[in-house]
Amino acid sequence: MGVFRYDSKYAAPTKEQRERYMKGESNEIHFGEEGEIMVIEYDEAAYLKDEVDGTRILFTGVEDKGRIYDEVKLLLDQHQQKVDPRESFKNAGEI
Repeated sequence: MGVFRYDSKYAAPTKEQRERYMKGESNEIHFGEEGEIMVIEYDEAAYLKDEVDGTRILFTGVEDKGRIYDEVKLLLDQHQQKVDPRESFKNAGEI
């Protein structure tokens, strides 16, 4: 049915989207070293919240809902690749 991306942690699905897709029983799953990525599964949708960069994504419909775990893997890979610039270099005393 659709994928709705919100690029700010303050943005969220509209009231209409919540009433239409995010209803009924839900299952909450956390990913990442500190649980920074959360997926909330509903009957007709799945909602992803990434606390690291503030991304929010609503996947609706059976076909799009199934893609959420591909997105989780992509985000986890991106977070692992981000290296603290201070950790990139070592001084002579650390070698």
